[in-house]
Amino acid sequence: MSTALSFDEIKTKQHKVWSSGDYGRIAWVTVPLAETLVEAADLRPGARVLDVATGTGHVAIAAARRFCDVTGIDYVPDLVDAARRRAAAEDLDIDFLVADAENLPFEDDSFDYVFSAIGVMFTADHQRAADELVRVCRPGGRIAIASWTPAGFVGQLLKTVSRHAPPPAGALPPTRWGDEEAVRSLLAGHAVSTTTTTVTQRFPSEEHFADFFLTHYGPTHAAAARLDEVAQRALREDMITLATASNVSARDTLRSEWEYLVAVTDKP
Repeated sequence: MSTALSFDEIKTKQHKVWSSGDYGRIAWVTVPLAETLVEAADLRPGARVLDVATGTGHVAIAAARRFCDVTGIDYVPDLVDAARRRAAAEDLDIDFLVADAENLPFEDDSFDYVFSAIGVMFTADHQRAADELVRVCRPGGRIAIASWTPAGFVGQLLKTVSRHAPPPAGALPPTRWGDEEAVRSLLAGHAVSTTTTTVTQRFPSEEHFADFFLTHYGPTHAAAARLDEVAQRALREDMITLATASNVSARDTLRSEWEYLVAVTDKP
């Protein structure tokens, strides 16, 4: 039996995963989630906003378009650089920083809204990340989180990857954040409203999806790099099978509905 790693050791491994591939290309698929999340939170123009694990800045940009004072953080410098370029292209004034979701460099009660879309779910220490979201939100402020569900397409994809390349011993399942009871537990003491919805994803084919994710998506790219050629082919075939089972297109393409959970809570 493998010895469980500490959260700091797991975080180091996770950082390497998210620094691999090219998440900037994968981030395209989460653009619609940003708009859904800020609407679910009923974002007030002029508010001070923090986007945690911003990636390439979707939620931060959506908030800035609503005339908010926005900060976005991520612990992968290349993603922060991409977010800055995107904001500059729209002449949006957003403060993007390289920082850790489990150790936010802000004082208590600093923000009116704290968001994370497909972000904090991939932290190592879930409770520490949840506590940080609450800590930096002001009393009366709002926290809103979007996470892939365990039963949804990405949840099943992550399970598929884990069968071929198991995660480090002691690593928590990211889709825990996409489970209603679990996210309520993480935000204990705060009333949480949840909504489960889907985002439509389209690819030229199931094979294209598999190859695109194996090339660009950190978890699948890093997993494949750990495997020999035969095992890589087996992983690819399982990804194609998963995509085929999810396909609802009547045409010769892939159209799949990817389920995620939106959780919103107000800090007392």
